[in-house]
Amino acid sequence: MRGVGDGRWRKVASQIGRSVTVWAVSTLTMLALAGILPDFRLRSADGGSATDIAVTAALGAGAFGLLSALVWPLLVRLLLLVPALVLGVLVFFLNGALLWVALRLNPVERGSAAPETAVVVAAVMSAVASATGGALAVRDDDAYRRRLYRLADRRRRSDPPCPATPGTVFVQLDGVGHDVLLAAVDKGLMPTVARWLGTGGDRPTHRLTPWRTDWSSQTGASQLGILHGSNFDVPAFRWYEKARREVMVCNRPTSAAELQARAIEHSGHAGLLAKDGASRGNLFGGGADEQALVLSIAARRRGPAARSRSGYFAYFSDPANAVRTALSFGAEVGREIGQSVRARIRGQRPRVSRGGLYPLVRAFATVVERDVVTAAVMGDVLAGRSAVYADLVAYDEVAHHSGPTSRDTEQVLRRLDRALTLIENVAEHAPRPYRIVVLSDHGQSPGETFRSRYGLTLAVLVRAGCGLPVPRRARSTHSGAEARAAVRAALRRPVEEGAEHYRPTRGSEPVVLASGNLGLVSFPDVPHRMTKEEIDARHPALLPTLANHPGIGFLLVRSERHGGVVLGAYGAEIPLDDLDDNPGPLAPFGPGAADVVRRTHTFPHTADIMVNSFHDPADGEVLAFEEQIGSHGGLGGAQSRPFLLSPLVLSAPVPEGTDLAGAEQVHHVLRRWLAEADESGTGPLPDHRERAA
Repeated sequence: MRGVGDGRWRKVASQIGRSVTVWAVSTLTMLALAGILPDFRLRSADGGSATDIAVTAALGAGAFGLLSALVWPLLVRLLLLVPALVLGVLVFFLNGALLWVALRLNPVERGSAAPETAVVVAAVMSAVASATGGALAVRDDDAYRRRLYRLADRRRRSDPPCPATPGTVFVQLDGVGHDVLLAAVDKGLMPTVARWLGTGGDRPTHRLTPWRTDWSSQTGASQLGILHGSNFDVPAFRWYEKARREVMVCNRPTSAAELQARAIEHSGHAGLLAKDGASRGNLFGGGADEQALVLSIAARRRGPAARSRSGYFAYFSDPANAVRTALSFGAEVGREIGQSVRARIRGQRPRVSRGGLYPLVRAFATVVERDVVTAAVMGDVLAGRSAVYADLVAYDEVAHHSGPTSRDTEQVLRRLDRALTLIENVAEHAPRPYRIVVLSDHGQSPGETFRSRYGLTLAVLVRAGCGLPVPRRARSTHSGAEARAAVRAALRRPVEEGAEHYRPTRGSEPVVLASGNLGLVSFPDVPHRMTKEEIDARHPALLPTLANHPGIGFLLVRSERHGGVVLGAYGAEIPLDDLDDNPGPLAPFGPGAADVVRRTHTFPHTADIMVNSFHDPADGEVLAFEEQIGSHGGLGGAQSRPFLLSPLVLSAPVPEGTDLAGAEQVHHVLRRWLAEADESGTGPLPDHRERAA
């Protein structure tokens, strides 16, 4: 009993010692800032003794620390309706206000600070206190665990103890292809993944399995299938629905909510995360009760949507998080500007515009979204949730503008690997064992844009084939990267991405949409999906113009004679039923192409003409119809080959020699693994140090 009591007193003494150390460092920081900043004083105008100044600094630092610990979480709760990114800026001003209050409450000397100076002083002191506390806690496992537990949802502490069965964390590295991951491991960019695979001589703990996407190789189709078990009738990233006279866009909040509802109805269940799950940073909720930065609920202004955002705001409950993220955000903006200027000076080709707001969008994806989602996953793990699915979009955003294998993306892959390391370390302190599964939703294929190679867009080519007037100067097609929509959702922007751009001006004119290197042409004045014969009668030159263009690989159209046909250059016309024996224009796109084309043909909202760009199997190049030099959305190259990295303790995804094809099949694999975890009995939970070893 004496040993237990001694251990408890040692913990108390250790905690007191750390608190005193942090207080002392904060006091010294305040004294140093008072000597540096002219608008920050710790004494009255008529002066004061050195002792009074030191006592003022000590009391001010202590009061500021107490106010930050007690008042700050309450302020964050009161500001849940403020747009997330606005709160990220507002924390600096609120932090400065807390410092001003702390100075005014001082009984020895009432210091003063200009408003802008108070913001700076508060930010520096928060960062120093957080860094000092973290450095001291790292040396103490118990203290480190207590520090991590503050990230967990405190409401879970009153719940029954976590079961001994394992939980599962699914981390989606958006856009990272199978070959890109292997190359990053070989270059030493991702040491955590390398250790899991055993490439450095360690015993492997995970297996790497490639899988094949559907024709629509983009996050909307893949993640909907993975989380909800159905991506039926999702032909592309954006498409026109004639009955609704509306363009559906996967990263538009209202469209995402509609697609999620359709998938639930089609699959017959709520989703992968319906049992005590959490969805973080995704397009769709997956049936989870806990959701943060989920686009399908961003369209809602009140109720559960506001409560679900508490996971996002929990990140800002520690003002040091805002300071650290803001500094990294600024550094990333500067890094992008520097890399863009360097690429322009070197005359790098291919290249797309990286100006305007893009540096801010990139910084959001690679810093803010990464930090917030990672912190939310840590909280979920420490709260003992059964299943967590999180999407990190950093690589996908940078690869669109810098290329899938550029030096820019290598830096992003390093940081993503560090995020995996952090989640792994936190899992060692969780109340239950965890299995970490890493996967991607698609890859990315390199290549210049259709517009830069041929001087015209797909829309202009379609209008020319229809005999319609064409503009003298080709307009670029707006990119539909996921991060841009996440920024809009975080800012609570009322106008959704590109909604007005897709409304046809005349009922008889075609609606031409782009999804990476996949194009869709629809005639809104015809209520049904047009056949080849109807299109030829209306616009005799359109299909030959498209099929014979060197930048286009093949077309899919409905046919009165054959049901559906694939068209290619030189008059190639292959019925869908004959593609296995005679792939024709699909031959360069590899195995599985015929299956996904036939499946898309069955969708009710497949466009009148589906257009897939040219693909060179030698270098994997495709031609994006959007302004992207790393693209995905159609067939061709690495975009259709993502990966699934799973612990060896889980059953093999598919039997040896069998391909894992389609997002819906991936969903069934993940559901099977969750069922295996529920059925497994691990006995007493081992000490976290044993699990780490």
